[in-house]
Amino acid sequence: MLHALINRYLLSITLLLLIQGCNNEDTNLLASKSIIYCSEGSPEGFNPQIITSGVTVDATANQLYNRLITFSGPENDIAPSIAKSWHVTKDGKRITFYLRKDVKFHTTEYFTPSRNLNADDVLFSFNRILDKQNEYHYISGGNYPFFQSVEFDSIVENIEKINDYTVRFTLKRADSSILANLATDFAVILSEEYAQHLSDLESQQQIDILPVGTGPYKLKEYRAGSFIRYIAHNDYWQTKPNLEQLIFDITPSNTGRLTKLLANECDVVAYPIAHNKIIERPDLTLDEVTSFNVGYLGFNTARPPFNNKLVRKAISLAINKEAILETIYFGKADKANTIIPPTSWAYDKTLPEQEYSVSKAVRLLNQAGYPDGFAMNIWAMPVQRSYNPDALTMAKLIQGDLQKIGVNVTITSNYEWSMFLKLVAEGEHQAVLLGWSADHPDPDNFLTPLLSCASALKGNSRTFWCNQQFDELIHNALETSDLTKRKAYYAQALRIIADEAPLVPIAHSKRYQARNSNIKGKLLNTFGGINFTEASKN
Repeated sequence: MLHALINRYLLSITLLLLIQGCNNEDTNLLASKSIIYCSEGSPEGFNPQIITSGVTVDATANQLYNRLITFSGPENDIAPSIAKSWHVTKDGKRITFYLRKDVKFHTTEYFTPSRNLNADDVLFSFNRILDKQNEYHYISGGNYPFFQSVEFDSIVENIEKINDYTVRFTLKRADSSILANLATDFAVILSEEYAQHLSDLESQQQIDILPVGTGPYKLKEYRAGSFIRYIAHNDYWQTKPNLEQLIFDITPSNTGRLTKLLANECDVVAYPIAHNKIIERPDLTLDEVTSFNVGYLGFNTARPPFNNKLVRKAISLAINKEAILETIYFGKADKANTIIPPTSWAYDKTLPEQEYSVSKAVRLLNQAGYPDGFAMNIWAMPVQRSYNPDALTMAKLIQGDLQKIGVNVTITSNYEWSMFLKLVAEGEHQAVLLGWSADHPDPDNFLTPLLSCASALKGNSRTFWCNQQFDELIHNALETSDLTKRKAYYAQALRIIADEAPLVPIAHSKRYQARNSNIKGKLLNTFGGINFTEASKN
């Protein structure tokens, strides 16, 4: 209660200071040009290159920065951003980006740029990640989680400046997911001039704390645990933002965010509870999107009996997904038919729907040589995630389902999260409840990390499944930029997954947000952070 009162007091003081000296007309105008967003937590920094948590990405990626290219439209097509156009050579190994000349960096209380964005900024932003000799590589710890997960340094050979507004990426091999990787929230462009300024001051660490970007908003004030205040970037190269200021009111409590929404103290809230109560209010709107994620039960295919495809398929048939969706997700998720969500361009609508059939499961177990069933363990992750908000209860539901076919399940969920992941990576489990949230809409971001032979070898794939035909298909898909061919390769790959059943895809969960009905514009996407670029207040 005290925290809430202090938080409200700070926000009130901030607003009063901003409008001090204004007349009533000015005050009303400012109120109509401001949005307060109740966020669930404080960002760990202000640079999504180095911190990929949802809180940080929501607060920074689309508010402060731009990327060379971006995603656009219902199909999430690759579209221009800072790069007005680009060209990929026939062999897919060189990509040349042609930059806009009118992109201005933020002018803040701590930095005033002397020039517009140019090729030097692009080189600095990516060489910081790729070059361990770069002065800024180890600032803030030297970890770049997204880029390390996609093995960016094994794809990009070098980046060169052709002229002030032309940059060329040379790749070690063709990779059709490279553009999606460069369009993701983490591939932001920083200011090389600002970096040099901080270097002269010997204050390099400030680059990730006091941000300078090219996005629609710039940082005005931040008080950890209380609020972030952004103001409009009036020289924004695209359409000037509709808002004069954007405030992130940091409210970790679910109940606290709901209370503020109902009291009109917040215009938009993250991860709302009490959906029915919100829907009942004519002055409120509940938004939802099906996220690019999947919750699944994975089999350790390196250990019996799950090295037998028939056993895996029998377990798949015996799981009542509809009951899981109602009990675990409260109906707020879509049933998964494969690991790729239906919103992906690679989703194959002709793929037969996975059945729920106890009788067929029993027949397959008999065929596999287990007429009396067997005993197994399921490891249930000990933390909540959007793709699986309650793994222990889900494991208990599956335990009940499998008892009907003579399979006795022991549930393991007593390890701390980091130890849990370590032991699962070492293959101590027979089956495990986990999930995956994609970083961008390219289907390879699901297929390679979850099920490739390379992932199995490194322990990143918890199924330890390796299928050479599947690997060849996803490799072929990455080597071509022809979307029709890629779709065909992925369709075949998804059918192999369905036939081999290394895991049981269960759900694609939804993300929710609530807003006052006078807040207009699209804020949520199927992946990535919240975006207030198009937001307005009527």
